Amino acid sequence: MYAPNESRYEAMRYNRCGRSGLKLPAVSLGLWHNFGGLDPRENARAMIRRAFDLGITHFDLANNYGPPPGSAEETFGAILRSDLAPYRDELIISTKAGWGMWPGPYGDFGSRKYLIASLDQSLRRMGLQYVDIFYHHRPDPQTPLEETMGALADIVRSGKALYAGISSYQPDPTRESSEILRALGRPCAIHQPSYSMFNRWVEDGLLDVLGREGIGCIVFSPLAQVLLTDRYLQGIPADSRAAHSIFLRPEAITAEVMAKVTKLNEIARARGQKLSQMAISWVLRRKEVTSALIGASKVSQIEDAVAALQAPPLSAEELKKIEEIL
Repeated sequence: MYAPNESRYEAMRYNRCGRSGLKLPAVSLGLWHNFGGLDPRENARAMIRRAFDLGITHFDLANNYGPPPGSAEETFGAILRSDLAPYRDELIISTKAGWGMWPGPYGDFGSRKYLIASLDQSLRRMGLQYVDIFYHHRPDPQTPLEETMGALADIVRSGKALYAGISSYQPDPTRESSEILRALGRPCAIHQPSYSMFNRWVEDGLLDVLGREGIGCIVFSPLAQVLLTDRYLQGIPADSRAAHSIFLRPEAITAEVMAKVTKLNEIARARGQKLSQMAISWVLRRKEVTSALIGASKVSQIEDAVAALQAPPLSAEELKKIEEIL
């Protein structure tokens, strides 16, 4: 029988999500990679257990996470039943829909039919009656925002999700979505964009919109697909993500990029941190950022990420040096 660490809430920092009543841990665990049907179940179980022991209460999924698509939700559901079921009310479980999930015209993007059907499938895979957050995973250029946001509002109203969120929306559609959801009585609670030292698009207006609208922000890929680690300082290991993933290709690891990584690593070492930890500290420096959403392939990576919260805030001098490098 799994018994969680009794002091799990003592060291973790919890931040309010926008103007909602929801609080999220400063570090959350995403199940995008390494939790699918092709991955070792016991490793996934060990990571989820250790995350909860460290105070990570938020586990983030999507309908298409795997591979194969849907299998990450199945894995999480099995571990929830075996280990975490008694603690369901202590957990924030999120999922999303917006990418291609099944054949035909109703298995992709942002129609009312797709979003509601997808969430029903996700709930069955995880064995849940509701999720805490349900996101529209990406903008749909053809479906009216009123339809997509109306579906999110109705899903929350039905009790199948407690909060509505959006992901990867640009500033203007984010503001429009927020206005629609507020008018429907189900405000947008959270936005999930990508954000890292090497991917700063959210600073060009989105964070300002989130602040004005009172929307929380959980950022994914804070390590820039593990570029912001010491993983590639000596080249590209055969078992690395760059060697196998479509999301980080070897050609992205240029001499210019690695020169920046090397200099950033020096600042991190002077702070007593790993580069990956400083990258988490860096995204969390913004008051608009509620949580950094990490991925992991082993327990030690989760431990490192949580340990980043014990470091002092980045100083003005350190931020200036980082800015000069970037």
